[in-house]
Amino acid sequence: MPTSKSSGGSSRSKASTARKATSSRKRVSDAEQVRRFLDPREVVVVTRERLQEALDDAVERGRITRDDAGALLADLLQRGREDIEGLLDGAKNTTRGSAERVLREVDRARRVAGVGPSFPILGYDDLTAAQVTDRLGDLGPAELRKVRDYEKRNANRKSVLAAVEQRLK
Repeated sequence: MPTSKSSGGSSRSKASTARKATSSRKRVSDAEQVRRFLDPREVVVVTRERLQEALDDAVERGRITRDDAGALLADLLQRGREDIEGLLDGAKNTTRGSAERVLREVDRARRVAGVGPSFPILGYDDLTAAQVTDRLGDLGPAELRKVRDYEKRNANRKSVLAAVEQRLK
């Protein structure tokens, strides 16, 4: 019968070495991560409970110590969280920038064609101050004055008003 391994500093140093190797690996692009995540040959979904069961079984058979099993479980869960968080952050950044660009172009085309509401920025009340400021660059002086007057009567955000005044100069 195999004897249990000591759970001294060696398991911690192995986990530390594994983390360093992981962090030094070259990061794959967001598109590559999405492609791999959607490929059923690349992804395996295992619940924490099932991982715990498998590790408990290995401990009972003497294949791994309880401390090593706990460290391995924690490391696997952390890596899974990092992968998912990275994937979600990449997806959010990709879609956020694209959507804002598309809306800016739609606003510009709508104004040029003279269609839609007369206010220069579509969906103005739902935009953050930063989003409004980004869209001011496409506006002429008359449209900037409309935005300034509306902003003063409603949200009265200082950053938006300052940006409008800067563009009017």
